[in-house]
Amino acid sequence: LGPGPPAEPANRMSFAHSTPAEALPQPAESSVDARQLEILRHEPRNLLALAFHFILIRVAWVFKTETVIMPAFLDIIAGSGWIRGCLPLLNRVGQSVPPILLSDRLRARPLKNPTLLITTSLMSVPFFLLSGLWAVYWTNPPGWLPVVFLACYFWFFACNGLNQMVFGTLQGKLIRPDRRGRLMSVSAILGSLIAVTCARFLMQRWLQLPDGGYTRVFGVTAVGFILAGLCSFAISEPRDENPPAHRSARHLVCSAWQVFCHDRHFRQTGVVAMLFISIQLLFPHYQALGRESLKPDEVGFHLMLWVIAQNVSVGLFSMVMGTLSDRYGNRVVLRSELAVLCLTPLFAIWLTSRHPEYTRNWYWMVYFMLGLTPVTMRTLVNYTLELTRPDNHPQYVSTMGVCFAVPLVFAPLAGGLLEAVGFPVVFCGIAGLIGLGVLLTFRLAEPRFTSELAPIALPSDEEPS
Repeated sequence: LGPGPPAEPANRMSFAHSTPAEALPQPAESSVDARQLEILRHEPRNLLALAFHFILIRVAWVFKTETVIMPAFLDIIAGSGWIRGCLPLLNRVGQSVPPILLSDRLRARPLKNPTLLITTSLMSVPFFLLSGLWAVYWTNPPGWLPVVFLACYFWFFACNGLNQMVFGTLQGKLIRPDRRGRLMSVSAILGSLIAVTCARFLMQRWLQLPDGGYTRVFGVTAVGFILAGLCSFAISEPRDENPPAHRSARHLVCSAWQVFCHDRHFRQTGVVAMLFISIQLLFPHYQALGRESLKPDEVGFHLMLWVIAQNVSVGLFSMVMGTLSDRYGNRVVLRSELAVLCLTPLFAIWLTSRHPEYTRNWYWMVYFMLGLTPVTMRTLVNYTLELTRPDNHPQYVSTMGVCFAVPLVFAPLAGGLLEAVGFPVVFCGIAGLIGLGVLLTFRLAEPRFTSELAPIALPSDEEPS
């Protein structure tokens, strides 16, 4: 936790190892020592506060699942494959560009916790708006509603990208590496259990209402994010003393590029992340593929079933993978996650090639496998946090967000190709990309268990010429 001893060069990577509090290295400066002791003293409280924040995020998220609910709503108001294909692009650009532009400001803030409250609260705004608009216009949706929906979708994921950067920075600052997996597993399993309960007893009934239930679905989502933001008041955070930064947007983008170019270990991880995230190109289309085998009166039940299956798997996979990553490191866990995700598109194509009755009974298993996607993203972020010292976490996490965004530029093209050549060709191609990512994980180092990784030159704070 915290920066290394004063004798360590400022540009050297620092890999935090899991050690008991009494065995932590004692820096020469008493202020640094006091700061580390304060972090350790409040770590149980912060674990609980961050876990409750994540739990409420999971409960709110179940009502806006981007693999089921959001594309199904867009199909009602628009119904075009290429428009549906815009969702992954807006998702990733929103989660990637704003964090890069604001990572310097977050790094310079003495306290990161207030930013967590702001970003989480802003995530609720588009859902309050969509809930109100749908309550008024559901009987005759106007032509401009798809544009407003896409704008709200982008707004939400821009705020969510900032929220993830702040959460990852706070996690790296306040929680030791060998306890981050515990935070992921405990919060995800509890969040999934509560979310699935809400979906089982509320969502199915709402989706059968005349307006499709989206007024209530979006309203509950907005309230859930507000409650998640309030958890930030329970976090105890020491002040940072990072100098204020006044770098331009151009320099921030250049700094992200320098991280990718100069840190070999981050670059290898970024390539794996780009190959992995290609699975999100297919996210809006899984429900379209599955709905081909459904009868009209079955749609509400199966949408609810798919949401439940995905959220149950998030909890179960988080518990298993979080425990394994604490014990064995993130690299072997990442490799296992990618291997399962590589099979998911192939399994979906095989399942839908069977008899429709067979597909209706078992298609929920596809969404169970897809639940591993957000878990894998958290594994990649946790791995990234171990590649550098804490004061560089905002820059590294935001740069990883850019790696997640790069392949999704092709999302509208993927949607168009699905209509032109069919589901099997595109789904098998994506499976091949993820399989290549599995192979590249064998080139990754495990920073927690090795000291042979070379130091890097971090980007300069001076403006580029």
